Amino acid sequence: MKVGAAVVSCRRGGATASFDVLNKYFSISGMPIATSTYWNQVHGFSAEDVEKDLEGLQTMRNLGRNMAFLIRAIDAQKKVSGLPEEETSFFTSFPDGK
Repeated sequence: MKVGAAVVSCRRGGATASFDVLNKYFSISGMPIATSTYWNQVHGFSAEDVEKDLEGLQTMRNLGRNMAFLIRAIDAQKKVSGLPEEETSFFTSFPDGK
């Protein structure tokens, strides 16, 4: 139940594909995913360029607030009822090919 949040930075294209791949890792790891008001990405060739991406920076600030809220909410609920039980004893394998 650790909270995850993918953040990508790129010059132009590729951000959404990278963002998708990173979020899949959180999903298969049982991690709640913090979201924002848009895809968690900033654009720029350099750090100075990223500082000009006002929408991207706004998205990062909203992500930070949402992630902090989610972490606090999970912590508060954990104190009330503990963490959800996780089943891990089955693994599907079809060695005979059927």
